[in-house]
Amino acid sequence: MKIYPTLYLQNGRAVSATRQEDACPPMPMDLAEQLLDEGANRLALVDLDAAKGHGNNRELIGQILQRCRTRDRKICVQVAGGVRSSDQAQFFIDMGAALLVLGTLLHKSPMASEQLIARFQPFLVAAIDGRGGMIYQSGWVGTPGQSALDLALRAKSYGFQRLLYVDIPENPASEPDFQTARKLAEGTGLPLLMGGSLTAPRHLEAIIAQPSLTGALVDALLFHQNPRLMAFLEGACA
Repeated sequence: MKIYPTLYLQNGRAVSATRQEDACPPMPMDLAEQLLDEGANRLALVDLDAAKGHGNNRELIGQILQRCRTRDRKICVQVAGGVRSSDQAQFFIDMGAALLVLGTLLHKSPMASEQLIARFQPFLVAAIDGRGGMIYQSGWVGTPGQSALDLALRAKSYGFQRLLYVDIPENPASEPDFQTARKLAEGTGLPLLMGGSLTAPRHLEAIIAQPSLTGALVDALLFHQNPRLMAFLEGACA
């Protein structure tokens, strides 16, 4: 199981995946350095501002990617949020990103998705944002649309070779929707990462028992708050 500690970036800060305020959150670079020092070989960076179309954290992401490249081992970094053009994709790849996530673009511009696939296929991951098996075209807000499986199959037809199921919880106490994750993995036959609702220490134990998942995105602040969770991060970047 590939665990990606995930930094959700907003206005240059690391924020909680559950949108709860942290009294004194660490600076993103400090949090990334802590994770790498403790042995993490993977990171996921989510630009919430770019995803919403209100600014971006591109420079910060570039700095974190550069810092990862100075390490004495390979660090797999996945970047998400506002990747909508070839120029943006090329920038992150040049900086060292191993994977790039496309989400909203799948709904708003299928043609652009296909163009990116033609050029960057090995790097791309299709994100399926959903709740209860239905997708939400505007991420964590908006109204449900088609079924998550339908969109996943469409992404596969475009040529995507990896999927990310972003499970949108009803509330912070909601348990992860592993049932939908299994349906997507089995229905498409593609490697599947899961994120979004994995916000509690007990969720790390639960995902290990999910054979349909190849990896999971877990809020990086959990590892900062509870260093004992670092034991889940074993495994080389591959």
